[in-house]
Amino acid sequence: MAGRQIFDPAGFRNVEKDGSVCGFQFAFKLQYYRGITLSIIRDIAVTIDGEKIPRENVLLTVNGETFDLEQVKTVVSPLYRWEFGEYATVTVRKEGGLAAGKHHICVLQHIAPSYMPFPIQANCEADFEI
Repeated sequence: MAGRQIFDPAGFRNVEKDGSVCGFQFAFKLQYYRGITLSIIRDIAVTIDGEKIPRENVLLTVNGETFDLEQVKTVVSPLYRWEFGEYATVTVRKEGGLAAGKHHICVLQHIAPSYMPFPIQANCEADFEI
């Protein structure tokens, strides 16, 4: 799929906490034909410039609430649905964030709808600049 349809080009940025850069984030669309409860998300695997990010360093924000990837498995509330066509924010904990300049991101989205006999994966890539 075309990267510009999945990632918001204006959504890439470094994240600061207490005056120091502690990671980066990006705005990302669900690659499924309908909205989902977060509990069917099995993974959002992030690789940036060839570096695989540990799963425990990936956070997902939907409707103003942030969850780690273990927590999303338990979120069944309709308040935190990831709707079709809406961007969620993915935050990656990475000391120092990303250097200014061009980067390449690859995100593997892995979901497991209960009515499907197999999980669904979508591999999404884009080049961007910070």
